Amino acid sequence: MTKEIHGTVADGFEAVREEFAAFVAGEQPDYEGQLCAYVHGRPVVDLWAGDGVAADSLYGVFSSTKGAAHLVVALLVQEGTLELDRKVTYYWPEFAAEGKGALTLRELLAHRAGVVGTDTGFSRQELADDRQIAERLADQRPFWRPGTAFGYHALVIGALTGEVVRRATGRTLQDVYEERVRAPYGLDFFLGLPAVHEPRFHTALPMEPNAKQQALLDSLPSGPHTLAAIAFNRHAAEPTDLELLPNDPLIRAKGPASVGGVASARGLAGLYAAAISEVDGKAPLLKEDTAAEFGQFHSAGYDLVARAHKSYGLGFQATADSWHPFLGVGAFGHSGAAGSQAFADPRSGLAYGYTRRRFVFPGGSAPENNRLAAAVHRAALAV
Repeated sequence: MTKEIHGTVADGFEAVREEFAAFVAGEQPDYEGQLCAYVHGRPVVDLWAGDGVAADSLYGVFSSTKGAAHLVVALLVQEGTLELDRKVTYYWPEFAAEGKGALTLRELLAHRAGVVGTDTGFSRQELADDRQIAERLADQRPFWRPGTAFGYHALVIGALTGEVVRRATGRTLQDVYEERVRAPYGLDFFLGLPAVHEPRFHTALPMEPNAKQQALLDSLPSGPHTLAAIAFNRHAAEPTDLELLPNDPLIRAKGPASVGGVASARGLAGLYAAAISEVDGKAPLLKEDTAAEFGQFHSAGYDLVARAHKSYGLGFQATADSWHPFLGVGAFGHSGAAGSQAFADPRSGLAYGYTRRRFVFPGGSAPENNRLAAAVHRAALAV
């Protein structure tokens, strides 16, 4: 039975619909996903597939949340409220504990702080509350000398940078995001999902690895005291089940800035379109120089947490190196563990968003994004 593809594409983007349809046809019967893209602020792709899914269905987007959080930081840097090369302690004096006093905001944004978690882990209530996370981390001894190496601060980077935002502005990062970004553009990308939108949320479905994939998962290094276990809170008294994190209504309601975002593909792509392009008569949120600095490589090489090559700009992933090498230098965005992907490619004017419901192997940007993003990028260059 042919799976129906819903939505529209602009002239010149027909090949993207064909690529999406070809992918969906080979997926499991319960597949749900959305694909959206803008070019120079104009919507060009708006597609979705799956029983019960609509264009405005909302999904937990895990670490794609970090893109929304750090767009706020970029705006505050652009306006001079924050300065990248000031020490974090200028804004947040308590952070100096345990040898962290020399770390700059630039280094913090580049995952170089060394406080990927705490020795004993976080409770469910703490993980939902960025201020509680920040308070715990201020006293934490770093797991490597700050500034000398980098590792993915998976569950905490938004709380750390969010505390800097709160100290500098007197407001939470989530409040600034709502006022400056989400509400003005009507984005279906929430850091704190209002109850009125709960009926649109689709619960996350856990990974279903095949035998070969399960064998690979079983072969990976594990243990309660590894950096990865600490970074993903697997060593806590209540070990975090990352796959089901957005199904927790407390996480959705509070919207922690590392992993708590809820969005549609339209919301993901719309965020990055607003960042780099004129949208509906509104000027780009980021000036070219700001976008270039936040997309510039700041940490690239061996990630101590991921135990693999990773690349980060400032708060964002360096998307061309991390995921899609066909993109232009300076492309920036963030993937999410279940498979979501979102980015801006300033050189082509492309803003891209993808969501899916079922957590994908092995986590991070879903493999289908390689073919889907490439198809969109080819069309964008041709129009």
